[in-house]
Amino acid sequence: MPESVAYPRPAGFKSAAAFRAHVATLGLDLPCDDAILTGAASPLTRPVEGPTINGKSPANRWAIQPMEGWDGTPAGGATDEVRRRWRRFGESGAGILAGGEAMAVRFDGRANPNQLVIGPATRRDLTELVSLARAAHRERYGAAAADRLIIGFQLTHSGRFCRPRDKARPEPRVAFRHPLLDRRFGVTGDAQVFSDDDLARLIEDYVRAARVAREAGADFVDLKHCHGYLLHELLGAHTRPGRYGGSFENRTRFLRELVAAIRADGNPIDLGVRLSAFDFVPFRPDPARSAPGKPGPGIPEDYRDCLPYRYGFGVNPEHPLEPDLSEPFRFAVLCRELGIKVLNLSAGSPYYNPHIQRPAMYPPSDGYQPPEDPLVGVARQVDVVRRVKQHLAQSREPQAETGGPLLIGSAYSYLQEFLPLVAQAVLRAGWVDVVGLGRAVLSYPTMLADAVQAGRLETRQICRTFSDCTTAPRNGLISGCYPLDPFYARRPEAQVLQALKRGRGSQGGEP
Repeated sequence: MPESVAYPRPAGFKSAAAFRAHVATLGLDLPCDDAILTGAASPLTRPVEGPTINGKSPANRWAIQPMEGWDGTPAGGATDEVRRRWRRFGESGAGILAGGEAMAVRFDGRANPNQLVIGPATRRDLTELVSLARAAHRERYGAAAADRLIIGFQLTHSGRFCRPRDKARPEPRVAFRHPLLDRRFGVTGDAQVFSDDDLARLIEDYVRAARVAREAGADFVDLKHCHGYLLHELLGAHTRPGRYGGSFENRTRFLRELVAAIRADGNPIDLGVRLSAFDFVPFRPDPARSAPGKPGPGIPEDYRDCLPYRYGFGVNPEHPLEPDLSEPFRFAVLCRELGIKVLNLSAGSPYYNPHIQRPAMYPPSDGYQPPEDPLVGVARQVDVVRRVKQHLAQSREPQAETGGPLLIGSAYSYLQEFLPLVAQAVLRAGWVDVVGLGRAVLSYPTMLADAVQAGRLETRQICRTFSDCTTAPRNGLISGCYPLDPFYARRPEAQVLQALKRGRGSQGGEP
């Protein structure tokens, strides 16, 4: 694994008190309980109040975030590896599968040639994935729990990060020309920018995909607005002319028209959004502190010629290394007005500033060493979710029955042994409605189920953020937990991955 910079690792803290003391030295507000609570005493098992999703309330307060494996068929269907992942999602005990994995609404919108595509040709495969997850949940937790399991499909167009035909050949389509990202991701001309008419036609693809999701048994669809993909990029299209750029109203027009079109189609499926609630400028390894195969700490790209920075969403235009939540607050209220049932908050992009999106000690092969203690990144996202939740509560109309939408938080994986203790504390404090788990479930799907049932964790299965699940797809391999999951450790890709980590080049893929 890459050599790490010298930040204390969570596993090195032998008590919650020691963990809290370190958090205090960083000046962070990140609560942490002393002991794992079990059964009805745990905030993780407390009933969820708020809007129902397809007539159901979540059975508990943890969710599985969308997790791709870059392991579908060339035609966009499921493979045995995809089916195994969805069974493990069901075994996790989570009350919500918050999108399953990103599914491209059309072939040329895929981020890699093995991404799932959602359409009539793959409906049977997607129906099977829903059935597998429910069956695994039923076998482990009983019929009543399985009946309450809420399953979403995440719908996406990869935009700037499209590689639909060849893992080594980018085919980007963008919302606007970006002065820093264009040269990094192969955008060379205005022909790669979606026209207004292109976007209007794309809405039809989303409507068809939502119809297939309903037919396949999904309870909701997540209209993906995060991580630099197309709909997230539209939110930052301040410099774009026309109906979908400039003003906040125009930059949210696609979402409003999409929701109206799904409803006009007669589709009653519930809706969610995963949102990167804030962004920073792109980062790169510090060349003065890097060596071949050993990237240095991340530093921001030189953005002095881009001020005010009008190329992102939720970023301070004068100081684009700081969040500005004024528009994310407006977006959250808009989601409530549109009847969005689930708002799943993330941040930034794994492609150009991963330390704010998925805090980790070890970078992927094309990444950089953390420029800050990763706990800073965790606390930053936890705080943003808290502030969005407070704003929704304060802006609620007095006659409204619920504050909705249901808020899911992200960035908890780096907490490792302390994840259940922090999750309990933030839920009890009312900072978030549901705690979302991402890559931690690749090695340890039942992490929080074990916590609330047994009051302890299997420490050998805990994700240590080695980033192999990211390095692999960056280099055209399937994603999985190669260090801790024997299924991946014994595959031939594991040896290829080790060679790649010793300094070879990389391609694409989101962690």
